[in-house]
Amino acid sequence: MLFPQMLFPFIDLFAAPPRAPAIALVPPAQQAAPSFDYHTVRSAGGGRRFRLYVPAGLRGQPVPLIVMLHGCSQSPEDFAAGTRMNVLAEAHGFLVAYPEQPKSANPNKCWNWFNAGDQGRDAGEPQMIADLTRQIVFDHAVDPARIYVAGLSAGGAAAAIMGATYPDLYAAVGIHSGLACGAARDIPGAFSAMRSGAPAAPTLAHNERIVPTIVFHGDRDRTVSPVNGDQASEQASGGPGGRTDVSRGLSAQGVAYTRTVRHDARDHSIGEYWLLEGMGHAWSGGSADGSFTDPKGPDASAEFVRFFLRHRLPA
Repeated sequence: MLFPQMLFPFIDLFAAPPRAPAIALVPPAQQAAPSFDYHTVRSAGGGRRFRLYVPAGLRGQPVPLIVMLHGCSQSPEDFAAGTRMNVLAEAHGFLVAYPEQPKSANPNKCWNWFNAGDQGRDAGEPQMIADLTRQIVFDHAVDPARIYVAGLSAGGAAAAIMGATYPDLYAAVGIHSGLACGAARDIPGAFSAMRSGAPAAPTLAHNERIVPTIVFHGDRDRTVSPVNGDQASEQASGGPGGRTDVSRGLSAQGVAYTRTVRHDARDHSIGEYWLLEGMGHAWSGGSADGSFTDPKGPDASAEFVRFFLRHRLPA
């Protein structure tokens, strides 16, 4: 799906302080109508275009921001259409940013999650995404305690990296059909991880906080093995330990799922893992207007937003 059958499938699918722009991205008084425009950010990690959705009716009050990282071969427009995240932004009053991965960075527009140079703080693509996030905060009334990052496939793997490397910037993370941070360090390792997961669930450096993370993965995913969902969820929660609650459910379209809620030592909810029965490599509950979606599954976008808005960075 997001990994075409070619030599470099990942290449296909799979912080410098912000500078004030010459023109503000949103009128300072009130956003009377929604906008979905392209902007550009330049940083030491590289320049990128991004498309930003600003809902109608904003009056300068600080609002949440969700950064959405598309999968290989996708575009910001395609990803927005498939996830319908802009519809939720309009309903709940938050901004959505869609960074664009150009072919100049990866021939198939995949985030380079498998490159060692794109897995650390203040370097490569993580620095660029962090700088882009900070630029939006600089230009808009964004609540800095309610910034989130999510992605699909290669974008999901990149989102895991952002949570691991910038726990002081992102309040929570969403990973759909992705992999854990550090699952691979080169292209051969990427193929191996996609087939059977990382050799051992990679552990993170000791961050000051566990970044709450919600993971969605289909149990019939032939592109990224479901074991990667297990590893991403366990990595984000800090490893075994704490209480887990497991429940089963059924989407309105008849897709069964298992939902595991993870708690920390203080019994606070820090993560969710949704394993989707019979689903392949696609955004669950997405719209057929976009690529790589399965409309029959539970609504991943709505669940991500619900989960995100329950979490904020500690003061």
